[in-house]
Amino acid sequence: MELLFGLNLRHLRALPVVTARGGLSAAAAAIGISQPALAQGLAQLEARLAVRLFDRLPGGMVPTLAGSALIDRIVAAETRLAAGLVRANRRGFNPVNHLGMAQLRAFIALAEAGSYAEAASRLGLSQPALHRAVAETERLAGHDLVERRGRGVALTAPGRALARQFRLAAAEYRAGLESLMPADGPIRLVIGAMPLSRARLLPAALAALLPAWPGMQAEVIEGAWADLVEKLRDGAIDLMIGALREPAPADLAQLPLIHDRLAVIARAGHPLAAQAGTLAALADYPWIIGRPGSPLAAQWQALFGAHPPAAPVACGSVMTIRELLIATDCLTLLSPDQVKVELAAGLLTALDLPLPLPPRRIGVVLRDGWRPSPVQRDFLARIAQVAVITTT
Repeated sequence: MELLFGLNLRHLRALPVVTARGGLSAAAAAIGISQPALAQGLAQLEARLAVRLFDRLPGGMVPTLAGSALIDRIVAAETRLAAGLVRANRRGFNPVNHLGMAQLRAFIALAEAGSYAEAASRLGLSQPALHRAVAETERLAGHDLVERRGRGVALTAPGRALARQFRLAAAEYRAGLESLMPADGPIRLVIGAMPLSRARLLPAALAALLPAWPGMQAEVIEGAWADLVEKLRDGAIDLMIGALREPAPADLAQLPLIHDRLAVIARAGHPLAAQAGTLAALADYPWIIGRPGSPLAAQWQALFGAHPPAAPVACGSVMTIRELLIATDCLTLLSPDQVKVELAAGLLTALDLPLPLPPRRIGVVLRDGWRPSPVQRDFLARIAQVAVITTT
């Protein structure tokens, strides 16, 4: 089981209160539990995390550096939970204080699985137990969060909003816990990889990162911008790498790394391969273009203006594009890096034609206001180093 979901959320929630009140007795009174119970919970948490969170001084309890880092993330997570569990109809009622780890975990699982049966299976719970946890979350939120659709379920609009805040809160808790761990601890890094990151930048950065973090579990989720951006906003992935958008969406931040120029790619032996191409000649052949709405499709449109050639295939898969190019006289716009193996093997060729297109910016996409954990910060530094080496 993931470390976060094995902890007591009430114990985590107590840490900022202990800091604010300066001691266990005042904190216990503020959160409505006994001082011995709070002391025991704090001791269990420190033992579980193998770190001292507070210094016990004559004047009271003061958080250690590790404790301060964790408390900062807990406060950020609680702010996310409060944003999702807003209830104005009960004066003095704070639903966040009544939310437990079981409810947080269950609702995130249901949002991801799309059915009670699948979510219960993933969590190792019975379906009645999962139903109870979700029903308690609905009671705290004061809204219907789930609705039946056929054999599955779907989240209502309030449910989708709450699921996003729960995921982002979980990301803050995880970042706080990971800040306490040694490099060989169970640390997660989830990267959304758009096509232009996969050939050079991402593999090189991960290869440099792995020796420094032997306990890291890196997950790379491949997809186009549209496939990944909502996962980024939800906190399901930590960052995205690939072609940047102009302008950047208001809720996202972009860090440019390199510039990439497109080329016209064709099969080896294509009729245009042995001559200096012209735009007019390119228009005589069918094209494979990027998916509608993608920057690649927009640049192809800009290349030909109001009278583009036939484009029978719109596709975002380089593997599919490669096979179609090899088997036909189709042309496409791609970065040479994306098909460097095929170019080196003589299966494909880049036509000799300078294109009147601006270079594309390739970089990292982050949630606006996102604060990286130590491993995430190290990854950003290493991919920036790879970008410098690549462009020199």
